[in-house]
Parts: sequence; C-alpha cells; structure tokens
Amino acid sequence: MATVTFDHVYKRYGADVVAVNDLSLAVGDGEFLVLVGPSGCGKTTALRCVAGLEEISEGNILIGDRVVNEVAPKDRDIAMVFQSYALYPHMSVYDNMAFGLKLRKTPKADIDRRVRAAGDILDLAPYLDRKPKALSGGQRQRLALARAILRNPAILILDEATSNVDTNTERIMQDSLKRLSKGRTVIVIAHRLSTVTHADRIIILEKGDIIESGNHQQLMDKKGVYYQMFETLSAVEA
Repeated sequence: MATVTFDHVYKRYGADVVAVNDLSLAVGDGEFLVLVGPSGCGKTTALRCVAGLEEISEGNILIGDRVVNEVAPKDRDIAMVFQSYALYPHMSVYDNMAFGLKLRKTPKADIDRRVRAAGDILDLAPYLDRKPKALSGGQRQRLALARAILRNPAILILDEATSNVDTNTERIMQDSLKRLSKGRTVIVIAHRLSTVTHADRIIILEKGDIIESGNHQQLMDKKGVYYQMFETLSAVEA
C-alpha cells in the first residue's frame, strides 16, 4: 500500500533555520497530490525527506505502515524526476527508457512493449533511436518522466520537473502523467497552477506549514491564498 504519512515532521538546518515545521499530512494510496508555495516554503525539502535524500530532524515518515526514517532511498520504492533531469547521454532514447527494466531483468519482449507504449503516450515514439542531445528541452523532460515511470515505482515524485518547458508542453506532460500514473501515488511540486487543476488535492505551504488544503474548485471557492495565486499566475500566463 503506497500511502505516505508525515507524522509531526521537522527538518532543521542548524539552530535557526526550520525548513519543515511540524508537518502532519497523509497522502492516500493512488492519490495525485500537488504541493504549492513560494520558494523556500519547504516543499522540496519535504519531498526529499520522503525519498530519503534528507534526514528528518524530528517525527516520523511512513510509507504504508512502515516507518522509513532509517530506510535507504533505494529501498523506499520511490522514483523522482527533478527540474534538472539526468539522462544517459551515450544511450539512445529507447535505451534510456529501458535501462531500469533491464536492471530488473525484465523479459526483452515486455521491455519493448512497455517502452513503445510509453513513447506513444509521451510523444517520443519518433525519437527512440536518437541520443538525448538531439532532443528539445521538453522532449528530454518527457524522457526523464518516461524513464521514472517505467521503473514502476509505488510512489512517483516530481520536483518542478516541468518548469523549463512552455505551457503547452507542460499540459501535455501533465495529461500524460495522469494516464501513466494510475495505480501509484504521485506527489508533484507545481510550477504553473493552471496545469494541475485535475489534482485530487492541492496543499499550500508557507514557511514549512500547511495553510490551505483542498481540490482546485474547493480552494477557488474559498477565495484565499490559492485563489489569489491562481488568478495572478493565470493573468501572467495569458
């Protein structure tokens, strides 16, 4: 069961900097959750703690019923896609996508089927024989997303992975992600709010605290912080 629970989690740097402040949050199995907030609000730190890339200062993080505070990142069944993607430049697009499956000794025919299906969904099918350097920035980010999803993790984390692409490409990626993420828990740090209105739940963080929570329509009806952010960003993107 791929639930994620923050149980009174703190992350401190030294005596004065609190990046995550008493965070208590339950992410449901199969939920598509979006974290929103200004730079420095703690959203990236919180997700790095889930992935095991940061040690928490206090509290517990659970995946399913298991406390994972001391569990190595490789044993948490999580895949992350960052804003700065890391692809294998010497490998073709096909081999980049297939790499994790080959490590798991997946049958060759199954690898081929899954890679080509993901390529179709993410509009990478015409480029499977190319090297990453021959792709556009948006195509490389779609490749990073495909590679992460093909690992078949229980939990997928996207840390502003679409922030460097144009709005239309980001919508394509978000639509593709929704199709490819069925059966797994997805946590996304949003860059453009207009592309994540389909999320099951949106959490607004400020200085490490949750200040608003709900789906897009609930938060818009509330006319609070999210509403103001959405209206401002929509005007800028228009």
